[in-house]
Amino acid sequence: MNIRRRGFLGSAGLVSLFGLWPFSKTAAAAGRTRGLYRELGIRPLVNFRGTHTVIGASKQWPELHEAMAEAARDYVVLDELQDKIGERLARLIGSEDAMVATGAAGAITLGTCGCLTGLDEQKVRRLPDLAGMKSEVVIQKVHRNGYDHAVRSTGVKIVEVESREQLLNAASARTAMLYFLGGTSGDYAYETPVSLEECLAIGRKAGFPVLVDAANMLPPWENIRRLAAAGTDLIAVSGGKHMRGPQCSGILAGRKDLVRAARLNSNPHSDSLGRPLKVGREEMIGAWLAAKKYAALDFAALERQSFEQAEYLSRELKKVPGLAVSYAPHDRTRRVHRVAVRWDEAALGLTTGDCERQLLEGEPRIAVLRDGPQGFLFTVFMNDPGDERVAARRMKEIFAASRRP
Repeated sequence: MNIRRRGFLGSAGLVSLFGLWPFSKTAAAAGRTRGLYRELGIRPLVNFRGTHTVIGASKQWPELHEAMAEAARDYVVLDELQDKIGERLARLIGSEDAMVATGAAGAITLGTCGCLTGLDEQKVRRLPDLAGMKSEVVIQKVHRNGYDHAVRSTGVKIVEVESREQLLNAASARTAMLYFLGGTSGDYAYETPVSLEECLAIGRKAGFPVLVDAANMLPPWENIRRLAAAGTDLIAVSGGKHMRGPQCSGILAGRKDLVRAARLNSNPHSDSLGRPLKVGREEMIGAWLAAKKYAALDFAALERQSFEQAEYLSRELKKVPGLAVSYAPHDRTRRVHRVAVRWDEAALGLTTGDCERQLLEGEPRIAVLRDGPQGFLFTVFMNDPGDERVAARRMKEIFAASRRP
């Protein structure tokens, strides 16, 4: 099963909050003075798809830019930097150790490598040749997704299971790891046969570690801390999505021995499978500062901000004749407001494809998420103040034009 791995605006409280969460007007202007995208002939988007890598995932915290520029001005020993930042990330997460990786996918690959090789440098050099080594990773069938390619790239065999009994039978001397999908968009729609707690207990008894793909488990930060408190062996986190660090960054946290093994399989170690997954000192600094800021955010206030934006958009879209407007259910591990919009294409003379094209080709460009064969989801997640007003205006214009003779 493939799963898709994101008046009140003038109130004093929300104005203050908006200055913290999205770009402030000053920061935005400072970041756009050169007009690089215009120079390339590219028009930026208003994002109502969510934290999707294909459109940039998120907007990096403005204060990270200078910090990362400072990091680039001096040479350092990368292993020393990973040590120091790993200690600080581990304290924020509540894990034994942590490291900065290239996105959650890079963390998953390195975590798998670490489970395969341990601290044996000879095995590190041999990957992906698994002769004589543990060579299987267990995944519940409902957790299969395109991002588990990050596991498969190490050369392992995937063993799918659909029940606790099958998981017990699959555990063997060949089992290097169990991959567990912690959360993803639309995960309200399926049940996980074997819970994380059960997987951890089985893994401890059978002698294999459990890696949780937590790329889509933010917000809040407490979700990651709960995973660590539960004794999760390895946790892969995205640094460039809701956390708003460098888009190419991620975090691998968990058991000290496994994190150290993952680092042996990574940059700057030249003869390793993870050597191409290079993390620079700039990204390490950016990921650490982003995590530090993110862990201290008022997530209840952010939730209220997103809800009020979604409510405005929903109210305005309901004023458009012929539109059926509702909310999609929240994910299991996080609250994401998604406004679902559908209509009778024949009656309104407008297809979903045509509407999507007009949103993307208009001014400003707006990216939305298809919702099955007909209709959209407007994902209200990390939007700048006023984005919801722009989206409502553009939808009204498009549907008004479709009704003209």
